[in-house]
Amino acid sequence: MKSTVTLSMAAASIRFLSQQFIKRDGTEHRLIHGVWGIFGHGNVTGFGQALEENGGRSLPFYQAKNEQAMVHAAVAFAKTRQRLGTFACTSSIGPGATNMITGAAVATVNRLPVLLLPGDIFANRIPNPVLQQLEYPGSQDVSVNDCFRPVSKYWDRINRPEQILAALPEAMRVLADPAETGAVTIALPEDVQAESYAYPRHFFEKRVYTVERSPCATAALQVACDLLRTSRRPLLIAGGGVHYSDATAALMHLAAATGLPVAVTQAGKGAILDDHPACLGAIGVTGTAAANALAREADLVINVGTRLSDFTTASKTQFQNPRVRFIAINVHGADVRKHGAWPLLGDAQAVLHQLQRALAGWQITPSYRTIIQKKRSAWAVTRTRLIAPQANVPLTPAQVIDELNQACGTNGTVVHASGGIPGDIHKLWRSQSASDYHSEYGFSCMGYEIAGALGIKLAAPHRDVYSFLGDGSYLMLHTEIVTAVQEGLKLTIVLLDNHGFGCIHGLQRGCGGQSFGNEFRRRTTLHGRLDGVPVPVDFAKNAESLGATGIRAETPAQLRAAFTRAKTTPGVVLIHITTPAEARLPGYAWWDVPVSGSSQLPGVRAARASYVQAKKKQRLYY
Repeated sequence: MKSTVTLSMAAASIRFLSQQFIKRDGTEHRLIHGVWGIFGHGNVTGFGQALEENGGRSLPFYQAKNEQAMVHAAVAFAKTRQRLGTFACTSSIGPGATNMITGAAVATVNRLPVLLLPGDIFANRIPNPVLQQLEYPGSQDVSVNDCFRPVSKYWDRINRPEQILAALPEAMRVLADPAETGAVTIALPEDVQAESYAYPRHFFEKRVYTVERSPCATAALQVACDLLRTSRRPLLIAGGGVHYSDATAALMHLAAATGLPVAVTQAGKGAILDDHPACLGAIGVTGTAAANALAREADLVINVGTRLSDFTTASKTQFQNPRVRFIAINVHGADVRKHGAWPLLGDAQAVLHQLQRALAGWQITPSYRTIIQKKRSAWAVTRTRLIAPQANVPLTPAQVIDELNQACGTNGTVVHASGGIPGDIHKLWRSQSASDYHSEYGFSCMGYEIAGALGIKLAAPHRDVYSFLGDGSYLMLHTEIVTAVQEGLKLTIVLLDNHGFGCIHGLQRGCGGQSFGNEFRRRTTLHGRLDGVPVPVDFAKNAESLGATGIRAETPAQLRAAFTRAKTTPGVVLIHITTPAEARLPGYAWWDVPVSGSSQLPGVRAARASYVQAKKKQRLYY
């Protein structure tokens, strides 16, 4: 048998990708589960032709309707699979490629793997400038794909077919590495995709990348235990890394053994179930009164698998105890040292097990345990009040969240990302299973919700998937309804219609501004502004035109009936709910949004004064 096989670069890439696997805890998973794509002249006769000849035998092809959306689907799939598998996404050159940049940022910000294979301009440069080529006067070796560099964890351009021998293994290493993972971009020039090369056969042999459960250093663990034993009001913050490490059971066991109270970030929701006596719920700008009250007084904060965004730290005003110290458990070298934390570098599950063994017999004080239970009880009362009916309001967003929470149960997953929904649902949602809450709040990308629901359903076909979004996000990227119909996937879309970008409108008004540019209103002839009557949009009919079933709900009873109907209706169901833009929940932490210091509007001046006072509480920890 010949030791080489002659293939086009595109065909060789597909054969290689189909043989990549990732292994954790003795179980192997396929690393690349298929290819999402939209074809154009930059990839249809290269990568597209190779996929056709492959026939979906090893890499199934999924046809998206928007390049950004297909990356979102891949990211949501990877998140649901705890980073143990993802998709490749291919696009043509030009706008097809640049449409994927937002998705790349979503992946990298959230530390989730996705492989991007955009077509690129001719490596031989003979027909330049080709259709959709952006000419860069300073270099002949720059294309729009260079825009992927800052949002990718690994970036390469294949100018000769044999270069994939070096590039693809390195790309797979980054995708499989829990500390380095994110978007991986390999730009594929249109001509090189079709060029052939005699590739060594061993290049296409099965490769397995093992995810090790690395423990932290023993000496570092001892220091952390000493800090815990001498603390009076410790608090543990669980982030998305708890899920990625499959460490939810380890976390709940530690909390049960020690009494450590646990608050959760957006990505960490479900890391501990809400009926656990140690669970304080959400923390930060979108957090509960219970979690934020304990955070302000905590003298020791243990951060597990979180990158500590400004929403978690309340723009660094969250922790006010003058003696507060931090411990961090993380696989990422930078995240584990944020806030000057004592670093426990290692896998979350492994380190939590180490910590529980090392702390055997230690518990928080009875008095602190009493405080925790009082805060939990007080928040339960507050939550009941927040979801109660309001006078002259048929259905509030809070009521929708509570009804959705009940409909979701233990076998459902709700996905959200943008607008006012994340702030409300993070507070009110009571996780009944570790997998019932899927938040993309690292980039908070509008349009993620429906595409993300596709990825979740492909990763966990047995779960009921609910896409929860506002009308503004729906209008940006609703076309993947067609893809869900095409694939025969069952999704329920819950749409809150408040006639505009209601979240930012609320922030604008809350900072003293007037209503400007955020409501979906007609332009008036008198003033020439967008201050006329709201633009009516029938979202139920719109979804029906794309192949879904549309349902309208205006009261709690109608919403419950809609959820019941949605469960038994095949395919995609959209539930359209009109809610008042002013029906907002209170916040229990501050967020740094600068306010003009020279505005003459009375409301802005008052907001500026409050802003200056709040800034004084910001602290930098080293």
